[in-house]
Amino acid sequence: MDPKKETMNEEELKDHTAHTGQEDQGETEETATETQEKAETEETEQMGELTKLQEELDNMKDKYLRLSAEFDNYRKRTMKEKAELILNGGEKSISSILPIVDDFERALKNMETAEDVAAVKEGVELIYNKFMTVLGQNGVKVIETKEQPLNTDFHEAIAVIPAQEEKLKGKILDCVQTGYTLNDKVIRHAKVVVGE
Repeated sequence: MDPKKETMNEEELKDHTAHTGQEDQGETEETATETQEKAETEETEQMGELTKLQEELDNMKDKYLRLSAEFDNYRKRTMKEKAELILNGGEKSISSILPIVDDFERALKNMETAEDVAAVKEGVELIYNKFMTVLGQNGVKVIETKEQPLNTDFHEAIAVIPAQEEKLKGKILDCVQTGYTLNDKVIRHAKVVVGE
């Protein structure tokens, strides 16, 4: 091989390498610039997303605090209402009974000067009937006992006596103390005598 050609090839190779190196350096600078721009764009997007998420978090915290305060106010209000109901729950019942108390006061005054016992008895019966009507309006009912079978949910047997007839066995013969229910709940059992 000719030494001139070798030298020329070497020079061409150097030129080519130098030229390629400059291109590579130019490409490297462009790539670095593009990479830096991409990184800045991603960073900007991430900062925007982070800001958006922070705003959402702040909104959720605010909603939570408001909801918590609302619930606390609701709880306090219902507790106050319950306390008032407990204290004043019997107000309606007592108000409906007060006119009967007035009737009793008038009856007592009339008894002092009354000479007709039948009239006094009739007056007391009227007051009793009025009182039972008011109790019924407030949900109080008398537990039926006359010749009913013994039901321990409503009756309390205090005595057992021999039945006069076969059909009265196991049934209530007498009521010693009247029982009452309030809105279908027993508030006092009827004390009864049962036949056997």
